[in-house]
Amino acid sequence: MTVRPLLASLCASLDDFLAQPLNTVAVSGASAVAILDANQPVFYVVSPAFWQQMTDLGQVAPVKGLRKPGQPRRPAPAARSDLAFEAQGDGLDEEPGDEDEDDNDDNDENEDNSGHGVDEPRRAEHARQGAATTASKTRKTGYRSADVAGSVLTQGTMRFNRFDALADQLMDLENQRVKRGELSAASVGILKNRLDAHVLPYFKYIPPSQVTPMMMDAFVQRLTDSHLSSTTVSQYLVVVRKLLKLAIRHGFLREIPELPSIKVANRPRSMLSLREYAAVVRTAHRLSRKGDKAPEVKASTGYRERFWVQPRHLTLPPDMAWAIRFMVNSFVRPGDLRQLKHKHVQVVRGSSVYLRMTLPQTKKHDAPMVTLRPAVQVYESALAQARLDGFGQPDDYVFLPAENDRNYALAVLGFWFKWVMREAGVPSEDVMGRLRTLYCLRHTSIMFRLLYGQGIDMLTLARNARTSVQMIERFYASALDGEMNVAMLQSRRTSKS
Repeated sequence: MTVRPLLASLCASLDDFLAQPLNTVAVSGASAVAILDANQPVFYVVSPAFWQQMTDLGQVAPVKGLRKPGQPRRPAPAARSDLAFEAQGDGLDEEPGDEDEDDNDDNDENEDNSGHGVDEPRRAEHARQGAATTASKTRKTGYRSADVAGSVLTQGTMRFNRFDALADQLMDLENQRVKRGELSAASVGILKNRLDAHVLPYFKYIPPSQVTPMMMDAFVQRLTDSHLSSTTVSQYLVVVRKLLKLAIRHGFLREIPELPSIKVANRPRSMLSLREYAAVVRTAHRLSRKGDKAPEVKASTGYRERFWVQPRHLTLPPDMAWAIRFMVNSFVRPGDLRQLKHKHVQVVRGSSVYLRMTLPQTKKHDAPMVTLRPAVQVYESALAQARLDGFGQPDDYVFLPAENDRNYALAVLGFWFKWVMREAGVPSEDVMGRLRTLYCLRHTSIMFRLLYGQGIDMLTLARNARTSVQMIERFYASALDGEMNVAMLQSRRTSKS
């Protein structure tokens, strides 16, 4: 007979068990309780009723004294209905796939015992009797599923020896950081998505005190099989590390287990060359003047029955050419362009002519940004057109002001940009196979300053672009080589007379 292993879905500390042993036994129900000392199981506890059930089912050897000599052994029911009844009643020791495996085991037993076991009506009667017996024993011990919430198994720090409880605590701590202004609400949303997507589904049945390096390797394998990038995998490991740090604070771990080493590959965005940038701007103006409609193809791969964009956006307005020129001359991100309102923009005319933009905070940066001179002419053209269309107020958006759904407005700009690139003959990928999206215009803006700016200070550029020098070196200037600035490399200082 196959012996079914005993699953301990509950745990309690040795101190709690010694303080209230009867309470621990009373709430154990149809599950074993792992008694932990120094975060390691030292022994297991089961209730007398559950022990008797296992003895009757042949899962454990009968203990001397439980049955009087000469007393006939109670017939073991072919179907383990009483055990299944309690397991479904408390829902604490269920594991994915257990139900199907139990059904398969029962079918095997019935086939092996065909002609020798109890017939079908008697099997059903045994099942009903087993369920009634279990319910009776549960009433005698005073056990109910709701009692677990107030038992020693869930009181004190032991209730946090579960990843779902630690996840709730982590979300509370991160929300407190949002209230203090240390973290954005969007970051908390990303954390919640990662917990729900992979972290909690994988660690649901693993106590934090039992996490091993091999388990972490398997978790990384799960993420890799989901086709996540190395950057995303490393960010998932950051979430798990935060949870394990909370487990250390509660005393379940002495140190964080060794985590897999993930080499994050920098993937800088593509950029446009000066010739490609000029071709894209000219094409955008030409399509806007002619009023051509977007072709019903998607990257020349086939016919599309309908576009997801609205029909009025199948023709190109001047906003596209303005947006391209504005981004290249202002260093803004597409997300900044989406939220840009007239109240955020101030035209400054002095020894230098530029726009001062006080945009909402993005990525922990809130300093004002200044633009190059061509951005002033772009903004004034967009403002004049907006006033003709009944917009142009301080709270109106600069680009596509008629669209209140700003996510849709940004998606339309991205759709137009791909269309313009196809018409201009600019490849949708660069020579390194990187896609060219609307974001590549910010990369182009920073690279143009590094290539064509005279004595540009990297720190000033980084601050004005709301980024860091390290980010420029890793992502933006990674494509910069010596040949691009060969004249500067070959220049000579002139001696003072």
